[in-house]
Amino acid sequence: MKTRVTSFTKTNEVSFAKTLTGIYSKKHILLREGGTEGSGHPAAYSLRVLHSMVLFVALAVTLSGMAHAAQQVPAPGATKGAEQVLPTVEVYKSAQCGCCKAWAEHLQKNGFTVILHDVSDVPAARKKLGMPSQYGSCHTAKAGQYLVEGHVPAADIKRLFKERPKAIGLAVPSMPPGSPGMESEAPVPYETLLIGKDGKASVYARH
Repeated sequence: MKTRVTSFTKTNEVSFAKTLTGIYSKKHILLREGGTEGSGHPAAYSLRVLHSMVLFVALAVTLSGMAHAAQQVPAPGATKGAEQVLPTVEVYKSAQCGCCKAWAEHLQKNGFTVILHDVSDVPAARKKLGMPSQYGSCHTAKAGQYLVEGHVPAADIKRLFKERPKAIGLAVPSMPPGSPGMESEAPVPYETLLIGKDGKASVYARH
């Protein structure tokens, strides 16, 4: 498609150049032959018409060049992808939970804004928010329309907001060593679960 546009533009520019040459040649003949055309119109009138035609052709050439340049300039969105807008994450945790704070710091380092809420009863907060108790961990978080239970990696949360499935949210049950905020010299494999609206879980990511 781009080749066609370029070819069309070049063809038009050549055609316009030939038109200009013909016009100026005709103008020169008119002046040399004494100021009248075969039809008997005054030379001044003929020259005004020729001037108008010259201006029109010049404008057409300019517009053609601008259209050709526009074809070569990519749109801003084509050169740089839009940056993902991340939700604020509100974390409900015990005041004494150090790994909860470490997980919050992990999110902050990955671009999230985090608000911490110290609560006296984490299971009660989990139930109130709507996360099924069988997926419980040491903290429950709310991010936009989703809930995030436990030490879920920031990358999984970002993916969640790109895909936006119909679900309650994500969960990493218990507190597996090696998960974000639970760094360990002896990490263990663990899974991030996607909790559906019906409370059933499916594996969302393996770590």
